[in-house]
Amino acid sequence: MNAPARPALHRNFHRLAWFALIMTASTIMFGSFVRLSDAGLSCPDWPTCYGRVTWPQTQVEAAQHVASEIRPLESHKAWREQVHRFLAGLLGLEVLTLALLAARRHRRGVAQVVTASVLVALAIPLYMRGEHVASSVLAIGGEAILLLAALRWSNIDLSRAAMLTLAVVIFQALLGMWTVTWLLKPIVVMGHLLGGMLLFGLLVWMAWRATHLPITLAQAPRLRWWLRVGLALLVLQIALGGWVSANYAALACGGGSASLDNFPRCVSQWWPTQNYGEGFTLWRGIGVDYEGGVLDGASRIAIQMAHRMMAVVVAVYLLVLSVRMFRLPGMRGWASALGVLVLLQVSLGVLNVKLALPLAVAVMHNGGAVCLLFVLVSLLARLRAPE
Repeated sequence: MNAPARPALHRNFHRLAWFALIMTASTIMFGSFVRLSDAGLSCPDWPTCYGRVTWPQTQVEAAQHVASEIRPLESHKAWREQVHRFLAGLLGLEVLTLALLAARRHRRGVAQVVTASVLVALAIPLYMRGEHVASSVLAIGGEAILLLAALRWSNIDLSRAAMLTLAVVIFQALLGMWTVTWLLKPIVVMGHLLGGMLLFGLLVWMAWRATHLPITLAQAPRLRWWLRVGLALLVLQIALGGWVSANYAALACGGGSASLDNFPRCVSQWWPTQNYGEGFTLWRGIGVDYEGGVLDGASRIAIQMAHRMMAVVVAVYLLVLSVRMFRLPGMRGWASALGVLVLLQVSLGVLNVKLALPLAVAVMHNGGAVCLLFVLVSLLARLRAPE
């Protein structure tokens, strides 16, 4: 049986994919810094900041724009939000380049990518002028073109993955817009985090496939099943972590001391009063300012406890997977990396509570999730059964 042919790619496709991957990880990390430093609403308008491409330096400059009526300028925070938008914009251009390179061999492929991109670009000024319905129609039209192309095209040249990645980037931009305009609505904030992780995962898979460095292993089919389950559990835990952050529930059990009362116990109890119904109500009304959170203590405790219990499940599963991988030939490096990352991630989660959510530790906790995602998706992209 012949080995599958290597995808016919542009000679620089793999380099661009790796660069976009690194850029995505950097944008995710900077985005977590923005969110955790309470700078998510520091630019009340979108995509400008008080009407400026950059950000105003003084209150007088900000007062010239209507956004100042929504929220007064905090210049030490505004630069963080706008720099995050710049990074996201550059990432969008990188993913667009990958999509154009992947589409060039398809009939009218480049035209479809350009048309979708133009529709999305035209939607932005319409949104800024308050024509939200027309803007949404154009953005949805652009997304539909990309998704239809992804469904029609084969992935032998990674064109399907490239189209999906560009569609995710565009949807991420919409989520970023809604994060601001819907005042940190938790479901949008969590969705924005998951969208970033999905984008990162797609680029990891695409970068390895373009680089073409398979790991041949007789146990590959069985191990890939284990990896898929591990990836599903990790994504669920990342979603719970995003829900904790979006609802400001990280310190719902207490924090800031070495006492057992905040961990492993919660508010000095092993099983405190919890309101899961209220804590996991995904959709609430538009127009509520969610900065600082709106839930009561029992609801936030429910969110925090769910994150902790799921963390135990995910950590145990991934550690068992690490041990299984360690016994396989040529997999000890990946197994060790997975085991160390799991233990580090658990330690950072505990430190977040014990140290009352220091910014550096909280950002590193987000980075730990990115690293775990990289390991699992990398192995799924590279593992092959022998011919």
